[in-house]
Amino acid sequence: MSERPHERRACERFIVPGATASYRVEGIISSGHFTGDSFPVVDISRGGLRLLTHNPLKVEARVTLKLFVSDDAVSLDLKGKVSWIAPNPERSYKYQVGIQFEPYGVQRGQNSHETLKSLKELEKTFLCVEGTCCPE
Repeated sequence: MSERPHERRACERFIVPGATASYRVEGIISSGHFTGDSFPVVDISRGGLRLLTHNPLKVEARVTLKLFVSDDAVSLDLKGKVSWIAPNPERSYKYQVGIQFEPYGVQRGQNSHETLKSLKELEKTFLCVEGTCCPE
């Protein structure tokens, strides 16, 4: 397992109470199915998220996420790759996984500008109350 690299975030992480995510590991042959469970999201930023899971994921694995916010019936679809994995010290879930989001844009494999807009709204709601928003 890879340890977390030195912090290089451009944006602040924030917590969205009750947020969960399911994921699908992408590859040459993808099942097209997301995990049956939704896993707790520990924190999130415009650049990525940290979630808890029962199963280890391979560092560098490409994933597609469905992010669920507690009061929203709508999910956000995000593409990313696993940047690190570590044991979860609280043991309710075996692993913590760091996922770096793919860039935002219109090209294939990128996250949409609409998704970025939605993340900015979450950021305003859950981070900006403390006055520490990311620059536009």
